[in-house]
Amino acid sequence: MQPKRILVTGASGYIAGKLVPRLLKAGYLVRCMVRDADKIAHQPWVEKVEIAIADVTQPASLSAALHQIDAAYYLIHNMSSGHGYQQIELNGAENFARAAEQAGTQHIIYLGGLADPKAKIAPHMRSRIETGITLRNQAVPVTEFRAGVIVGPGSISFEMIRFLCEQFPILVGPSWLKNRTQPISANNVIDYLIAALENDQGRGEVFEIGGHEAFTYAETMLLYGQSRGLRREMIILPTLPTAMMAYVVGKLTPVPATIAYPLIEGLNSNSTVSDPRAIEVFPEVQLDDYQQALQQSLAELHPDKLERIWIGRNQPGVSVLSEGFVIESGQVLVPQSAGEVYPKLVAWIESQLTTHQQEEMLEDRRIFLKATQHTGGPRWIEWELLSQPKGQTLVRQTGYFAPKGLGGFLSSLRWKSHQRAIFRQMRKVFGG
Repeated sequence: MQPKRILVTGASGYIAGKLVPRLLKAGYLVRCMVRDADKIAHQPWVEKVEIAIADVTQPASLSAALHQIDAAYYLIHNMSSGHGYQQIELNGAENFARAAEQAGTQHIIYLGGLADPKAKIAPHMRSRIETGITLRNQAVPVTEFRAGVIVGPGSISFEMIRFLCEQFPILVGPSWLKNRTQPISANNVIDYLIAALENDQGRGEVFEIGGHEAFTYAETMLLYGQSRGLRREMIILPTLPTAMMAYVVGKLTPVPATIAYPLIEGLNSNSTVSDPRAIEVFPEVQLDDYQQALQQSLAELHPDKLERIWIGRNQPGVSVLSEGFVIESGQVLVPQSAGEVYPKLVAWIESQLTTHQQEEMLEDRRIFLKATQHTGGPRWIEWELLSQPKGQTLVRQTGYFAPKGLGGFLSSLRWKSHQRAIFRQMRKVFGG
């Protein structure tokens, strides 16, 4: 029997990045829909999937993406579009649902936001709910999951919690932080999304999903601090402007202010499960509690677990925050083969970096070292050798620092300067 062909929209996003390998492992044929294929070029699974270039705001582009698709995941939002994104989301959902019907797609699975639609909720949350309604108003059966805070490395809500808790011994927030949320682990979200493919009981239904317990937003942050051994205090300022908070988030976390603003607005209402039917309909999903989800996330604090979002940015140097790391990356094109570059690089490293120990060395391909001194948090440095046309080699150097607490982030400022100095020295070795 031919395996089902599944379309994953929003394939460059966080959830899709975790969903695709699970689908492949389960034996499905996967097609990923993106507007720019370069945004998934770094993914280890990219050679195992079909790629469709399409945009839900351009209906004519969707027919090819949906051709011979059995089921489709709708994982698209447009918050980064700024003012007017809500209408863009609704138009896109309607375009997609109509194209799916025309293509003969049998099922759409949508991940939305968890909020009470009868309550006064933020525009971001209202848009998520109305996007689900728009999808369901068309002919293709839709399974909708509504989730609140998703806990896992790379999740926007989790990274906001992580980076703010790490850097601020005293956390300041609005009175909305007293509202309640029901966090769910990213792994459990993927479990539900996969289960919906085969469990027909969920078709045409809306499910609220969350972990076992509800917490105030403030408690989710304080519990993160406890899991990291960081003592944190919370101060509530009822009149704290949303724009100011979004600005701080944009500067100190991986989340841009344009996305942080609607997310922070979303704290103005509870985000808890009022209808627990998901547990009954999908008993195969074994829920983690919040502390388990935190521990699982922190256990992945290693460079090899990172999604390498900075690769493909055609810049000589890149500085990013990602998944608990401060990252400095630079690259230089060397007019020599990898076989010639590798021994020179090894000799230079052995003479210059005596405070690092080897974790992995793949001849002519990769050198990966860990610093023996961990002041402020663990640090690694990596060199990758990528063969290029005409016998050239692209040498990419990347430094990784996982700072702990405010002291760690202050140390990262000096570390970044040191990484740039190492890169300049390395370039000189190869005449760059």
